[in-house]
Amino acid sequence: MTGLIVTGGTIDYEFARGFLETRTFDKVIAVDGGLGALHKLHLKPDVIAGDFDTIDPKILEEYKNSPDEVIWEVHKPEKDATDTELAISAAMSLGCTKLVLLGATGGRLDHFLGNLHLLYDCLKKGVQAAIADEKNWITILDKGRTFARSEAMGKYISFLPLSGEVKGITLTGFKYPLYKKDIDLGTSLCISNELTGEEGAIDFDSGILICVESHD
Repeated sequence: MTGLIVTGGTIDYEFARGFLETRTFDKVIAVDGGLGALHKLHLKPDVIAGDFDTIDPKILEEYKNSPDEVIWEVHKPEKDATDTELAISAAMSLGCTKLVLLGATGGRLDHFLGNLHLLYDCLKKGVQAAIADEKNWITILDKGRTFARSEAMGKYISFLPLSGEVKGITLTGFKYPLYKKDIDLGTSLCISNELTGEEGAIDFDSGILICVESHD
């Protein structure tokens, strides 16, 4: 089951409409101000979650009075987890094993970095999760992966360590290949690589990588 989580960050609506036209989601979850984005995109939420400190009260009232069946997860502003983390937990409780987050990059950097770490938490719990915006597709890797040019978000594929060290990185089919290279936190060695053919692959022995597929 695949879930879409729309958070309260910046959303490029032209991108979002095109993105949603080519994908199907079993569950749609609005996170606080993300409810306004769903309203603009004419998407029906299955779950509305948050403390609702950033949503237009008129839009919130419209959904409260809607006859549609919606699960409400109302949280206090003072809590130990962000609204997005709680929304991810709600998605998992509904049976989602794949998640895409929209509106998770623009705006406050602390929230973006927190959302990036939430991708890692999803990975640990066996859920495939990604953050998408108009320029980027962000995932977390704990093992090798093959990339197809036809499926890539853009021209560039970058890898950054999330763990203290990533050992034995081998890149094949890339403009800048590597063989059994160890990298530590604080390096930019694996940023802005490119596929040379229709496919490329990364393998590594241990560690956790942030993977960003992007375009200018």
